Amino acid sequence: MSTELRRLRNYIGGAFRDAADGRTTEVVNPVTGEAYATAPLSGQADVDAAMAAAAEAFPGWRDITPAERQKALLKVADAIEERAEELIAAEVENTGKPIGLTRTEEIPPMVDQIRFFAGAARMLEGRSAGEYMEGLTSLVRREPVGVCAQVAPWNYPMMMAVWKFAPAIAAGNTVVLKPSDTTPASTVLLAEILGSVLPTGVFNVVCGDRDTGRMMAEHETPAMVSITGSVRAGMQVAESASKDLKRVHLELGGKAPVVVFEDTDIAKAVEGISVAGFFNAGQDCTAATRVLVHESIHDEFVTALAKAAADTKTGAPDDEDVLFGPLNNAHQLAQVEGFIDRLPAHARVEAGGKRVGDKGFFYAPTVVSGLKQDDEIIQKEVFGPVITVQTFTDEDQAVAYANGVEYALASSVWTKDHSRAMRMSKKLDFGCVWINTHIPLVAEMPHGGFKKSGYGKDLSAYGFDDYTRIKHVMTSLDA
Repeated sequence: MSTELRRLRNYIGGAFRDAADGRTTEVVNPVTGEAYATAPLSGQADVDAAMAAAAEAFPGWRDITPAERQKALLKVADAIEERAEELIAAEVENTGKPIGLTRTEEIPPMVDQIRFFAGAARMLEGRSAGEYMEGLTSLVRREPVGVCAQVAPWNYPMMMAVWKFAPAIAAGNTVVLKPSDTTPASTVLLAEILGSVLPTGVFNVVCGDRDTGRMMAEHETPAMVSITGSVRAGMQVAESASKDLKRVHLELGGKAPVVVFEDTDIAKAVEGISVAGFFNAGQDCTAATRVLVHESIHDEFVTALAKAAADTKTGAPDDEDVLFGPLNNAHQLAQVEGFIDRLPAHARVEAGGKRVGDKGFFYAPTVVSGLKQDDEIIQKEVFGPVITVQTFTDEDQAVAYANGVEYALASSVWTKDHSRAMRMSKKLDFGCVWINTHIPLVAEMPHGGFKKSGYGKDLSAYGFDDYTRIKHVMTSLDA
């Protein structure tokens, strides 16, 4: 007996609607591997309609006072808190994440981040006015850029949606947001919540695939395109946006080095690194998945890390003992399996290295040692619960290995030597350097990378500034 699939819909101009041509895609629960819903496969007509709604809403939203925008975002944050259990259920069905961790590790930061940007809405200011030429006064206006096209990823569908819309809307922009085609459910629910608070057209959601995202990036209406995704997707968006010189905001892949020196407390380091590497099944651009350990403690460290992996549990969302759930989709499971299948002969699988169960997309916590700098699994992002281990002999070699990848998003240093930590934080070519910890983020501090990890910042006043433009105004004193 077949079960009728739930129907998700786009949210455009204050109304839920199907794709104009009626096309849909199936949405699969990664715990079971079975479809539970359909979502619109939006085409050009849908993108046009969403952009038109956002463009129509922009002048009114731009021109209200910052205090009014703040009040609206604070109401959004309150509404998310009130409907947290609905959002958790949608996100868990989207992703297979543990229910308890979704409740404690995602909802509170989301609400905090929205409230942070609600406050930032009232800090939209330029530098003080002054006379820099006789008889003339100059001042600087900081303004919203306009309509923002935004593409969110599947690893943190709810939270990344917040990272996109909160600073944009706080700054006075309007938004057309596309969730990943594999995880639209929680974003559609967010549209319902935001739609109950914000004026019509300020926030719009268009579901679809890569082609839908391409249409958004190429559309003539947006002043800015923001994407969190793969390097390939970011490069394609940048190329599309370049045709009419749109602003681009890119948060792309990562390959975070975790540099462990010989004076480190091994037990504490292993505990922190294993959680930061396996959390969310390693599906995090900042995950602690590339360990560089001093040769003098290598064997002890690997033994401890392998045991931590063996003790780490993956399983169903309602199991309170699990750290992470399944990989997001069948393609991602095949990607992770491919990396392990292609390991060179000198590599050693110390723990895991296999699929768990025959239903859904679960993969065991995995540790691989004996690797060299030019190995594929060192150079490319796995995006799974796989931690690699290399050795280094001295600080210079550690820096060379750490920086020797095309990504530059996040990194960490583990040492008791303060001077060494400061030297490493200067030399590591990454947008974030953690010291004796890995993965904490706060709304007040910027998140973003260099090199092929993209450019632009999420969170913080820097992330807020990215959604504004600067205008010089000069007036004659003699008029």
